Amino acid sequence: MVRRERTRSIYLLAAIILFAVEVAIALFVRDAFIRPYVGDVLAVALVYTVLRAITPLTMIPAIAVALTIALAIEIAQALNLLVALGLHDNQLARIVLGGAFDWFDLEAYISGAILVAGAEWLMRRRAA
Repeated sequence: MVRRERTRSIYLLAAIILFAVEVAIALFVRDAFIRPYVGDVLAVALVYTVLRAITPLTMIPAIAVALTIALAIEIAQALNLLVALGLHDNQLARIVLGGAFDWFDLEAYISGAILVAGAEWLMRRRAA
């Protein structure tokens, strides 16, 4: 039980750090690569670490849920969901759900899931 709580604390700390990095990117980075693509890669890692911190999900299910959430948001963008819900002028909704569909975002999300899996594999290998 103590090990599980320690592990959850580590994921919570990682989530806080990732959130801070995402906020810094959103506030201070204005480019064509870091903000749109690295931010999307990190978004999957952020959702993953939050899931691991607050749920009993193990690695594979948590990666699957994080990736599904990211892909669902991108599909919502393709379907122009913000306009359909009347939220296209809502700044918070645009930040959370994004504004426009981009095929490269899908690649960034998948890359994020792969990187999370790789990082978990490396950490488990080092711990063994």
